Amino acid sequence: MIDWLQVSVLAVIQGLTEFLPISSSAHLLLPAEILGWPEQGMLFDVSVHMGTLLAVVTYYRRELLNLVGGLFTAEAVNGSSRHEMLVLIVATLPAVVFGLIAEDFIGSQLRGAMVIAANTLIFGVLLGVAAALGRPAIRGGEVEFIGLWQGVLIGIAQAFALMPGVSRSGVTISAAMLLGYRADTAARFSFLLSIPIIAGAMSLLLAGVLTAEQSSPVSWSMLWVAGCLAAIAAFSTIAAFITLLDRIGLMPFVVYRLLMGLALIALFY
Repeated sequence: MIDWLQVSVLAVIQGLTEFLPISSSAHLLLPAEILGWPEQGMLFDVSVHMGTLLAVVTYYRRELLNLVGGLFTAEAVNGSSRHEMLVLIVATLPAVVFGLIAEDFIGSQLRGAMVIAANTLIFGVLLGVAAALGRPAIRGGEVEFIGLWQGVLIGIAQAFALMPGVSRSGVTISAAMLLGYRADTAARFSFLLSIPIIAGAMSLLLAGVLTAEQSSPVSWSMLWVAGCLAAIAAFSTIAAFITLLDRIGLMPFVVYRLLMGLALIALFY
């Protein structure tokens, strides 16, 4: 039986880890396995995805308005907005295509605890390489715009995050930094890129809910609270990460990922 503790803990974990480069899958796996919690159902996943989507849209609301507004004006200053919108669209496509092709295989073969542990370690090392070789964040630095082909490469990297344990934000930030962009530029683009991905995942989950015959194990009041908790946690995480990135860099997250991966291996091997 699902209770308020499970709903609250998983919603907060989803919100905290969705945008940090540490893999939400690994963190959602641990409490469920250790405490023996039952499956929370697709409607719960829709609720927390809606919360995290609301958080990132709210945080970047001004930039999103500029991006959309730039599509309908002829002023030269909006050329960068149209370019960035195009890059975001192009960077989204690889994950969409790969997801349609490999969804069944990933769902049946790559959801195990050891896969999550291995991906947590492997892509944690990749994040470490990017942090060591890449350019650090600069507070108040001039906005860098991602090039079209660089966006394609970041989008291909994002497709790997369909495997649990990779971390979508981690792999896209790593890719952008290895392509020469500052950490703050990489994080900003990664978070903007999350919007169509989260919206798409939420839509697929909702379609699954509508076609499923079984009822949700979570009450409507629990779903509402879960969405709110995920939104609050996600917004706070985005704000803190962007604010502190120039001070602490990415290495603390690298160390944390490596420790988490080793802990998962020790627990499930």
